[in-house]
Amino acid sequence: MSRNVRWFCWVFTRHRTSLSALLTILSVSLQGARVRATGAPPALEPQHLEQAFARAATLPRLQALVIARYGAIQAERRFHGPSLDAPVNVKSISKSIISALVGIAIEQDKLAGVEQPIGPFFAHTLKRQTDPRVSGITIGQLLSMQSGLVRTSGPAYGTWVASRNWVDYVLTAPLMSEPGGPMVYSTGNSHLLSAILTQATRRSTFDYARTQLAKPLGITLRAWTRDPQGIYFGGNQMRLSAHALVRFGELYRNHGRVGDRQVIPEAWVEASWTPRTRSIFSGQLYGYGWFIARAGEHPMYYAWGYGGQFIFVIPDLELTVVATSAPNGPRDWEHLGGIYGLLLEDIVPAAEAAPPGA
Repeated sequence: MSRNVRWFCWVFTRHRTSLSALLTILSVSLQGARVRATGAPPALEPQHLEQAFARAATLPRLQALVIARYGAIQAERRFHGPSLDAPVNVKSISKSIISALVGIAIEQDKLAGVEQPIGPFFAHTLKRQTDPRVSGITIGQLLSMQSGLVRTSGPAYGTWVASRNWVDYVLTAPLMSEPGGPMVYSTGNSHLLSAILTQATRRSTFDYARTQLAKPLGITLRAWTRDPQGIYFGGNQMRLSAHALVRFGELYRNHGRVGDRQVIPEAWVEASWTPRTRSIFSGQLYGYGWFIARAGEHPMYYAWGYGGQFIFVIPDLELTVVATSAPNGPRDWEHLGGIYGLLLEDIVPAAEAAPPGA
């Protein structure tokens, strides 16, 4: 087992292959894993690639695995879920998309920047908040989960989304920590960003995302959940296909460009991938809506949604990998460790072993 997998699995219980799983691996390997490749010479080493899909087949919750390199899908497979073009719930990958929209809004001068305080956007609500520190929380602190606001993810999530006003719930509760302090992962932070975008752009977050992001990417984005006040959920419940997630990951790998169009400022991609804090749960570094890690010797950036939704981007290997999983049910650390393991032990070696530019 590689050093990186051992490190990751002190958080996530590693996927252990049973006898039946070994038989599945053998069976799928003999069948060639039904991998779809491009007509060009393979840009991934076949043996490791085949092994990746064989191992993926042993993960019962995995719905899809798509691997792109040099800007083209090299291999993909649907397992237990819908087609690769069907929208699925990407859970907290939505936070990475909200981050992209904030970067676009800043570039368009609809927002002043990451140091802009949030107080003026919520002046009416904050009249009921006696702690003056809340008004001074910045957009950047919401993005990096360093706002200090009450946690609304995990055990607190259900109570929050059952409340009459999600924005008021977050802003009027006592602070958990000093703004700018430790990372406290909370979907409420991202929802405030959606509320801010709605005011700043004078359009719904859905409409803004559809025109500024989905259209230039050539992907379909459907309306998703809204709060009781009609604000689109910031940070959860967006529905995108596996192929759409690949395009979003490729957008970041290509420094915010699609062809000749700069969709997201290149500086925003760099800012999003700059470590700002570290998760108290996993120990992983975090930027603006993206986790930051390493795959062997390679810097890696990933968007992560509950249940096993991932976009992995490894720029120096020209590699983007997407995994989607059944999103419901209890948190399954073994499943998450299984995805991370096949990425580090099979897909990354497949890219490393392939001839450059193949």
